[in-house]
Amino acid sequence: MRRFLDRLYLGMGALGAAFIALICVLMVAQSVLREFGVRTGALNDVVAWCCAAAAFFAMPHAFKHGDFVRVTLLLEKVSSGTRRALEIISLLIGTLATGYLAWSACQFTYESWEFNDIAQGLLPIPMWIPQMSFAIGSVLLVIALLDELIIVLRGGVPTFVREVEERHARGDFSSDV
Repeated sequence: MRRFLDRLYLGMGALGAAFIALICVLMVAQSVLREFGVRTGALNDVVAWCCAAAAFFAMPHAFKHGDFVRVTLLLEKVSSGTRRALEIISLLIGTLATGYLAWSACQFTYESWEFNDIAQGLLPIPMWIPQMSFAIGSVLLVIALLDELIIVLRGGVPTFVREVEERHARGDFSSDV
């Protein structure tokens, strides 16, 4: 199961990166096409949807690799037992909050599909298609939070802490800047 989850998070990170690359390609194409007088207004909608997809697909990977902002000022000052308790409380709160977000995202996406909600911009596509990235990314972030909660409840070091410590041990402090 560990190997499957790690590959899933990596795949989601790669998918998020692919959407960032697609944003770059679309923006360059839009700039070039404008020079030739081609109307490209619909690309703005696609770029916006790609931004959302890039963010939500990359969240589980970013979380697991310690790339979310964490305020550790308090955690650095307390004992290891207190730190573990605070990590568990934080992960519980995060799991519950993100679980609610994921449920709402899935409900929202389903309602868009059920009511055949169509985009109001220049590209009239069903809204549930771009909204799927929100729903899928949210659900996978909940899974990543539950994964970390189980690791900590079993007495392990959170993956996001271990990843940052390993980067620091290699002399890589780029994520701290």
